[in-house]
Amino acid sequence: MGHLTQTSRRLFALGAILGCADPTDSGVPAELHLATISIAGGDKQTAVIRNQLPIPLGITVTLPSASPLSGVRIQFTIGAGGGTLEPREAITDSAGGAATTLTLGSGAGPVTVIATIPGTTQSATLHATALAVDPDSTSAAAVYNPDWTATSHGKAPPDYPIVFPQSSVPTLDIVITPAQWTSVRQNMRTLYGYDFGGDPRPSVTIDEDPDYIAVLVRFGGKAWKKVGFRLKGQASLSYSWGSGVWKLPFKLKMSEFENVYPAIKGQRLFGFKELSFAPGFVDNSLIRDKVTADLFRVAGVPAARTAFYRVSIDFGTGLKYCGVYTIIETIDDTMAKDQFGEDSGNIYKPESPFRFFRTNQFEKKNNKAAADYSDVQAVIAALNAPSRTRNPAEWRTGLEAHFDVDHFLRWLAVSNTIVNWDSYGTLAHNYYLYHPSKGGIKWIPWDHNQALIGSPGVSGQPLAGAAARAGLTLTMNEVDKDWPLIRFLVDDSVYVARYRAHLKEFVTSGFGPEQTTPMLETAHALIAPYVVGPAGERPGYSQLSSPGAFTASLQALKAHVDRRRALVTSFVP
Repeated sequence: MGHLTQTSRRLFALGAILGCADPTDSGVPAELHLATISIAGGDKQTAVIRNQLPIPLGITVTLPSASPLSGVRIQFTIGAGGGTLEPREAITDSAGGAATTLTLGSGAGPVTVIATIPGTTQSATLHATALAVDPDSTSAAAVYNPDWTATSHGKAPPDYPIVFPQSSVPTLDIVITPAQWTSVRQNMRTLYGYDFGGDPRPSVTIDEDPDYIAVLVRFGGKAWKKVGFRLKGQASLSYSWGSGVWKLPFKLKMSEFENVYPAIKGQRLFGFKELSFAPGFVDNSLIRDKVTADLFRVAGVPAARTAFYRVSIDFGTGLKYCGVYTIIETIDDTMAKDQFGEDSGNIYKPESPFRFFRTNQFEKKNNKAAADYSDVQAVIAALNAPSRTRNPAEWRTGLEAHFDVDHFLRWLAVSNTIVNWDSYGTLAHNYYLYHPSKGGIKWIPWDHNQALIGSPGVSGQPLAGAAARAGLTLTMNEVDKDWPLIRFLVDDSVYVARYRAHLKEFVTSGFGPEQTTPMLETAHALIAPYVVGPAGERPGYSQLSSPGAFTASLQALKAHVDRRRALVTSFVP
């Protein structure tokens, strides 16, 4: 008995009195069959579906003498209804207590949680009720939220000057409750396999988006209630989460919870339904996302509008300044309508090299019920048609009937000039497609935090491994048939001539020093006071490698632009 725990000794003594088995036997100690599980807290709570109950579900284990029993393993399981428990197993503490938290599922109705001592019939059942609609939000919008106006919160036309200011850096606050942050961590552990700060060098790629939670947002002196907030991204999210960096990439969806909270139905942020916030991952300048999108639009390539924001987030312990973010409009929310004049056609966010069509490589962002992919299927069929080598003129006519080739070649010329390696040609992502009512499908660039870096030359070797991250050369001779939208177009004499013409047009107009230098200097100066210095970013809440790296980034960007301009000018004099 020298190696028995205190609890085992107590059970052994009780067993001796009652004539029961030795608790050191491999089976369940007989004394546990005499223990009692009582409900200690959290019973009969009510909450809205997909929300965590505010109070943990607690139990206490006692002996027949009513003294608490520590060190007992308790299993928690869902009986009726749905939801998620964290933890699903616990050990009773010195007071005989154990607890779990319950995040309700998507179904309304009664929910039960059963606490048991494994191997025994001892159990206790706790009850909860999941509501489909929050009864506190069934009033009129302006009653539920006194800040509500038709212009600021309703379905008004998007107000770009307010939400996307170009000469100021507005503030935005987000309030997350402790229970919500616990549920975020629980969801991320399920998706990634590790907790916040639990893996500083992750290599995890997931296909499932994290869950939304309903948060409070403050902007411009007004509040927005029950706004959908979720983390987003791949490498930017996995590395930030694994390293414990609080400056996380996220997305806001203003009406995500309108079916649960009727008072926010149709909620918008000055006309915007969805907004993306990029933290400047691996970008010590923090301006690449914005400047690159601006350069594309200067060159005649529609791209999402951007602006800088100072973001503070309360993760349950008070507001913390999380630094300067780039806010990016959503393609299927406002961008297509604003820049193409319409948004009824199919919008895709693909993960495809265009070698063949697979439904799971073309995520539809609208018109989902129709499930009609015939337009993008036609593009891929025309691109890979046998007539490409047999009759190039016929092939070009067939392709241009479904795809705006000249628009794509313009994008390709700008992308290769500035160097935008994290895009099509090296990786099959970071682009959208839009099919307008007239003309072929349009190419839309996306995600530019790793643009304006690298120095590929005029020609190069086949891409492999880390070499792909150098970006594409100007001739793109290294690109093989695995990327047919580049390889096949560059192999065509008519299309390669158009590509070269776009290179020359961009380098002599939109990429001239009179355009790029003020653009870089203005963006850098605008955010500098909120990045470095007394009001700047702080360790743990920043993506910067160091404050000095931000200061030095402006000159590095200028030098990069000068080198690329000189190289392209020598290639297309």
